[in-house]
Amino acid sequence: MIFDLKDVFEGDGVSRVLSFELDLHDIQLDGSYPFSSPAKVTATASNKTGIVKLLIDADFKYSRPCDRCMKSLSEEMSYSFEHRLVTSLCGEDDGDYIETPDYHLELDELVTSDILLELPTKFLCSEDCKGLCMKCGKNLNDGNCSCDTRAVDPRLEVLKQLIDN
Repeated sequence: MIFDLKDVFEGDGVSRVLSFELDLHDIQLDGSYPFSSPAKVTATASNKTGIVKLLIDADFKYSRPCDRCMKSLSEEMSYSFEHRLVTSLCGEDDGDYIETPDYHLELDELVTSDILLELPTKFLCSEDCKGLCMKCGKNLNDGNCSCDTRAVDPRLEVLKQLIDN
C-alpha cells in the first residue's frame, strides 16, 4: 500500500489517515504459518512544526503452537509503531528516520518488518508451562508421566551398570 504524503510534508498541522488490510498468510515462522487472517492496519501521518511522524496501529490474529508443550494457541495481538519521516537523509547516523524523497511511502514492507520484529521470541501457553516429557512425549501440564526422571550423568553410566548387576 502506497501512502502519498506530499500534502503532509508541505503543510504544517496537516494529518492524513490510511486504513487497509495487510495479508501476511504466506509468512512462515518456525515451521508454521501463524497469520490466518489479514492484519488490520491504520497509519496516521502528521506534520507538527515541520516534523512528520508516522503512527501505525496493527491488529491481527496470531496462531501457533506453544514452544514447550505444542498446544495450539490463537491470540489477538495489537501493536503500535512510531516512525519519523524525512525527504532526505544528511548523515551516516540516520537510522531513526525513514527517507521518502518522492513523498511516497510503501507501507506493506514497513508494517511487516515492524510486526515481525515485535513478535515474542518464545510463544508459551502460560508462564509456568511444564512442556513435554523428554522420554515419552506426554504433556506434563496434564499430569506427571511414569517415566524415570532421574538424570544420570553419561560419564557415570558405567558405574550404574555395576550397581544394577
